Amino acid sequence: MNRQRFWQLVEEARGQASDPDDEEEVVRRAASRLATHPAREIVAAQQVLWDLMTDSCTNPLWAAAYVINGGCSDDGFDYFRGWLIAQGRETFERVVADPDALAELPVVRAAAADGADLDCEEALSIAWNAHIMATGEPLPDRAFTVRYPDLDPAWNFDFDDHGEMTRRLPRLAALCLEQPETHGAEARSGEGAYPTRSVREPGPGR
Repeated sequence: MNRQRFWQLVEEARGQASDPDDEEEVVRRAASRLATHPAREIVAAQQVLWDLMTDSCTNPLWAAAYVINGGCSDDGFDYFRGWLIAQGRETFERVVADPDALAELPVVRAAAADGADLDCEEALSIAWNAHIMATGEPLPDRAFTVRYPDLDPAWNFDFDDHGEMTRRLPRLAALCLEQPETHGAEARSGEGAYPTRSVREPGPGR
């Protein structure tokens, strides 16, 4: 299982979903499709998934998630990136390269209008659930590692600073910061803070 095949699974799942914007249905279908593969490929998919999580662990994307969801803790950022993976390869790569491009996505614009948060914790369990479906057993211990990159200290500022957010993420700020504060589901913990662990320990889906 490599990245290309993993993304193909996601795209197939999106194509089968009654609504490709229903990320929970997408990840369920992706897990079901992955479960038809040999166990060793399912284990490899877990590392692919968390390599994508590593690639998307950037300060600008965290700031974008903070703007969209009205706050974003470290776990919340994981779940936001899970949502992003469920959007498919094209959107994922575009947004990692330019987080402000999130403002152009219809699903983001709809979430801003409705005051909805964008997150998908279930996406982090695609391989975990597939392995259980395929073998009846959880993933092997230490099936993956995550080594987050050093993050740009230039983005280590108070994410509640609307002026700074408007300067750095103008399209998202125009879309989200002028909306009424209807979010509130995500605790505003650790503004401007980033993961302190360079290696994540395996657990259910993580």
